[in-house]
Amino acid sequence: MDQRWTEADIADQAGRTVVVTGANSGLGLRTAEVLAGRGARVLLACRSAERGAAALERVRSAASGSAPELVTLDLADLASVRAAAESVRELTGDALDVLINNAGVVAAARGKTADGFELQLGTNHLGHAALTWLLMPALRGGIGARVVTLSSIAAVGAQIRLDDPNFEHRQYNPATAYRQAKLANQVFALELDRRLRAEGSKVLSVLAHPGYTATGLSVGMARTYTSSVVRKAILAINHAGELLLSQNVALGALPQLYAATVADIQGGDYIGPRGLGGIHGYPTKVRPVRAAGNPVTGPALWDLTADLTGVTPDPR
Repeated sequence: MDQRWTEADIADQAGRTVVVTGANSGLGLRTAEVLAGRGARVLLACRSAERGAAALERVRSAASGSAPELVTLDLADLASVRAAAESVRELTGDALDVLINNAGVVAAARGKTADGFELQLGTNHLGHAALTWLLMPALRGGIGARVVTLSSIAAVGAQIRLDDPNFEHRQYNPATAYRQAKLANQVFALELDRRLRAEGSKVLSVLAHPGYTATGLSVGMARTYTSSVVRKAILAINHAGELLLSQNVALGALPQLYAATVADIQGGDYIGPRGLGGIHGYPTKVRPVRAAGNPVTGPALWDLTADLTGVTPDPR
């Protein structure tokens, strides 16, 4: 991999259809703009109609090919996830080339989704897992199709409590909940890759993370960590709430753009910044956290996710 792979290295994306969740701001918006600029037809999956409309105008201005379109998606509401999946399948004629599971939330206070799940797990993992399963028929109809799931370096050292994923029997901690959700993203993506390979599917499941990127989500993540020592030593927040060690959104989006477009990507690959600690830098292949590859956790989380969401897994 080139040490300085950039947006300029992205091949022509004309004829490809891409769904980007959370495309109204930050990494998602940048990703949508870049892919549309390379000729892809981009569907912006956004919760807020107002913010989604504003993002649509920006992406439309950048587009060099098919006009982008807006899809309403609230990952914290499974009814909305189902409706969004139906819309995407109708809009694409069951021919979707890339699904980028980019959206995410960080909650400083405990919250619940419309279906009663802990907000961070419900939004970051359960909503995306359900959407992925529901869109698998469309992905099978795509060419060189792939699912790109965003995780985080916050997953390092995290644990998934399969017996209490929604913090119903333990004290809630926002940082612990966020880290659990981001580890769940890795576990799910690797289990999806394993099952796709087992059935001989050509659809790929890959991972990416943006390091520390200056978005509203990253500032929220920093504030989630209650220890001032962690905040100052690791995240280096200044008095204005800015991340001094962070990189800009254009650089932060490169790992997911790489994962979504590079021809020689392999199922199960994880792309992140090459700098020290994965904080910043140009994209490179990195290793998922060891816990993500646990042969027991993958199938167990898969089954738990199906039970909680009520969505039939695909592949089974």
